[in-house]
Amino acid sequence: MTVVTVGVHIVDILARPVEHIPQGQDTVLVDQIRLTAAGAAAGTAVDLVKLGNEVVTMGAIGDDELGDFLLMILAKRGVDTSRLVRRAGEQTAASILPIRPDGGRPSFHVPGANLSVTPADLDPDLLRAARAVHLGGVDVTFGLGDPAFLALLDALRAAGTVVTMDLLSEMPDLLGMARAFLPHVDYVLPNESQALLMTGAGDVESAARTLLADGPRGVLVTLGAEGSLVVTEAGTQRVPALKADVSDTTGCGDAYCAGFITGLLHDQDVLTAARWGTAAAARVATGLGSDAGLTDLSSTLDLLA
Repeated sequence: MTVVTVGVHIVDILARPVEHIPQGQDTVLVDQIRLTAAGAAAGTAVDLVKLGNEVVTMGAIGDDELGDFLLMILAKRGVDTSRLVRRAGEQTAASILPIRPDGGRPSFHVPGANLSVTPADLDPDLLRAARAVHLGGVDVTFGLGDPAFLALLDALRAAGTVVTMDLLSEMPDLLGMARAFLPHVDYVLPNESQALLMTGAGDVESAARTLLADGPRGVLVTLGAEGSLVVTEAGTQRVPALKADVSDTTGCGDAYCAGFITGLLHDQDVLTAARWGTAAAARVATGLGSDAGLTDLSSTLDLLA
């Protein structure tokens, strides 16, 4: 089940629990610090592998030490990084996330080489060979909005490849530009804030229906502890979240995408695939970082039993 993830690759540095930022040069002791592969392409790629898929990831990183780490950790997790481009003199994207005791995650972020991704960095033959292509963070990899790349996405879909799309930012201008991708993808998976900002709608159901009218087959809006909203031509349905001991919400959206894609590749219907995504997100929420808590498909689906 080959999946290609395209887009944002980030190194996350996470610490928990953080109740406040110390003044001056004071030190606060925390329980745990982790470095992980994250971002809407890299984080989803790791989760997809854990759920049993073969995954190749494409995008751009710097030629710095953070890039070295990202390649190492992705390879260790089983992701094929042979198509990742390294930009000489550029920084690899990174985030510092002080995780609050309730699992909240403010961040400090540098976008780095992600901003430079273009269709020239991608392998079109490998995209054509994939069963699914996941676009992770097209609102910040805006160089992918090339008409030739959008035409390639149309060709992939016509040949039977499933194309999904997730977002990264909460910046209205960038999210507005990302709407140009909607006629060229099968499913878009924003969070509630992104859906509202993309459309200007007053409620999440109206926002989802507006996005559906742009052309995808389905819109799945993640709602945090409220679960998710699934909107297709067949109707609208809420999928409740699963109970979990939440340690950190970092990467729950990426895990939801990975579970949803895996469900589709196992020939599940959209609603069942959304439940698979819900289970994957619940697993990730139990640990620190975008890949914590998620081990394999079988234990993830046990949550739905």
